[in-house]
Amino acid sequence: MISAAFRRFSLGRAAAHMALLAFVIIWTLPTAGLLISSLRDKDQLAISGWWTALTTTQRNEVVRLPKADAQVKENNRFVIRGELFDSGSGRTLTSFGTSVQTIGEGLPGDFLPMRDGGEISVSISGAYEWISDQPLTHTRGPRVFFNVGIPPRFTFENYVEVMKSEGIGRSFINSFTVTIPATIIPILIAAFAAYALAWMSFPGRGWIVAVIVGLLVVPLQMSLIPLLRMYNGIAGFTGGEARGYLGIWLAHTAFGLPLAIYLLRNYMVGLPREIMESARIDGASHFKIFTTMVLPLSFPALASFAIFQFLWVWNDLLVATVFLGSSEKTIVLTARLRELLGSRGDNWEILTSGAFISIIVPLIVFFSLQRYFVRGLLAGSVK
Repeated sequence: MISAAFRRFSLGRAAAHMALLAFVIIWTLPTAGLLISSLRDKDQLAISGWWTALTTTQRNEVVRLPKADAQVKENNRFVIRGELFDSGSGRTLTSFGTSVQTIGEGLPGDFLPMRDGGEISVSISGAYEWISDQPLTHTRGPRVFFNVGIPPRFTFENYVEVMKSEGIGRSFINSFTVTIPATIIPILIAAFAAYALAWMSFPGRGWIVAVIVGLLVVPLQMSLIPLLRMYNGIAGFTGGEARGYLGIWLAHTAFGLPLAIYLLRNYMVGLPREIMESARIDGASHFKIFTTMVLPLSFPALASFAIFQFLWVWNDLLVATVFLGSSEKTIVLTARLRELLGSRGDNWEILTSGAFISIIVPLIVFFSLQRYFVRGLLAGSVK
């Protein structure tokens, strides 16, 4: 019986570990693919996926040969020599042809007839030799189609291109200007509200908690436009500017408060009641208890919400576009990267490298506070 129980326990642990490993792989693969893509040569990135990054990529190319005036006479024959591609690039020719239909007809070293006379041969390194017994008279160089193998190449050129883009530094500063206050303000408000809902008795406390839980499911898209109209009305009434940092700070505070209050209230409710009663017996006020006892003990929950809010605001594009627009003075990093990408979605190597540039700061924040993350999320879940 003990052996059977041990086997069930071992199988259960093994299944749990396998499931956890599967989730880690599923979540890690897209990020690894994005990182590999950001380091690849942009020509290879355009024609093959990141999973082929360590293999030679096959590509079809075409080159127009020189005109007849480039020929030289050697041993009573007329020759035009050159290179289809740079021999120092590491590329290798696999096949060639004089048209799209015959691109696989000639192998390296073979001779193929040319329509303008003579024959052409191309080596594996891309060097070609067009030989004719009669003088060549063509006025427009014919084209040679070929398949070329491109070896793997990793580079930081994509990152350099993004960092050299005009306005990236300013956008970094703008993102910090938006994110830091939009993270601190809701934490301060939610901490006071959570303490009141956890340890202060007043009429309607249960209804307030129920409303806060209900607000957690309100979609951002449904409330964004009414909030903007209300803010524009207030700004117009007071003579202020409709778009600015104050508006986006208030918007992110409003969207983040329900989760912050819910998370902190659940944590504070689980704090030992004896500590609170001892402080009240000693004559401490609610404000004194909150600032000297509850707030330091609630740091894991505060850190957990800070991670959530910081990541959300830093990666936000919709709210920033609505409340800040596309002004050069206020445009955030996500909006700047969207402009660099363009409206047609081409040059997406900029997107891959720009994505990793944009997550550097969130990664620093997450790894700095990760030890409090799980503890804060599980707060109040077990009594």
